[in-house]
Amino acid sequence: MKKYLFVIALLFCAVLMHSQDRYFINSDTRLYTSANTSAEFLGYFKYGAEVQLLSESKNGWYKVKADNLSEGFIPEKYVATRLNAADIKVKDNENPILEGGDNYYGGNHLFVLVAGLKARAQPDKNSKIREILYTGDPVAINYLPKNPEEWVNISGSFNDEYAKFTLRKFVGKRPDFNTLLKDFDKLDVTNVTERKTVGERIVELAWNSDNATLAPAYQRYYEVVKQLNDPKLLADTELNIAIAKGLAKHKKQEEITAFTKKSEFVIKGTKTKSLFLTQKDLEKTLGKPAKKATISDECGLYISEVFYYYPDLEASVDEKQNKAEIIKVFINETNKLVFTTGAALDGSLTEKAFIEKYGSYIGASIKNPHSYSIPLEDSEFRIEFKDGKLFSIEIFYYC
Repeated sequence: MKKYLFVIALLFCAVLMHSQDRYFINSDTRLYTSANTSAEFLGYFKYGAEVQLLSESKNGWYKVKADNLSEGFIPEKYVATRLNAADIKVKDNENPILEGGDNYYGGNHLFVLVAGLKARAQPDKNSKIREILYTGDPVAINYLPKNPEEWVNISGSFNDEYAKFTLRKFVGKRPDFNTLLKDFDKLDVTNVTERKTVGERIVELAWNSDNATLAPAYQRYYEVVKQLNDPKLLADTELNIAIAKGLAKHKKQEEITAFTKKSEFVIKGTKTKSLFLTQKDLEKTLGKPAKKATISDECGLYISEVFYYYPDLEASVDEKQNKAEIIKVFINETNKLVFTTGAALDGSLTEKAFIEKYGSYIGASIKNPHSYSIPLEDSEFRIEFKDGKLFSIEIFYYC
């Protein structure tokens, strides 16, 4: 009996040891219901997929767990502890997963097919929402279940901290913009629900495409919004239409840089001289900071790792050199950003007026509504609105 228990313990340790190692698929293969290529299969693996071993090799097969937590069998020859350039990849022409290098994503991937897709922390519709994804977003996929109603891991990671799941039916080849337009135009005008669904997909895909697609996308979507007669949705859509018009006439980088080159803040009447001022002038204007902190600046982006925090301003301060660099300003009646004479961002500026005047200079995204960027030479202004009013301007540096 003791010997029998000892053997069981050894087997358990072996399985446990496998579970602690990392194993990768070194070629396209499938997840089978049993250890036989003639057996029914559950899904497709792409080269580079990670698996967890659930058994020792038996007759040239492993029992494994895929990253969506499905269990099945794969041939031992396709399992490796590392990947290298010498791997001979066998292609599975029926495998729907796309390889990287298509100008959308660098690794194995597919695309989101629906609007406002909720990516869950677990393969469970009641689990935590980890991210909202949009039509046309590329997502990392290394294992794809065959059943459209099964869950797929779209993070490319087994790690519970990063794993994200959605249903298989919501991902596939990248939707075609013109096809979606035609689908919308075929719908009965009284079918408001379906027109809204397709309209949302068209708009999201347009944001993931060329700026020229935004105008025809919003033309369709606005038709539905007017049918719904929701005041907030109408206002938001009209704002997005204005943004789309600005982006369609987007200025060249050199024109934007020339426009922003002499930008400076005015803080309680004090000009910052191209975003800088002395520490003495900063304290003369705002007094002693409410808080001081030392940040980690591994990229060397700021003049100092010492930051001063005021109720309406943040600055990097080199106390030895008597220099202060503005990092973030909260806009109020005394704080503003001046580009040139007659071109300033202050507390009286509404979001609509900002878009109408500066729409051809800005960067915008449907994923960050009411937040815009204007590039500088080595950084960008990040401009945030709240309740239609200018709220803050931050200088974001590129590492």
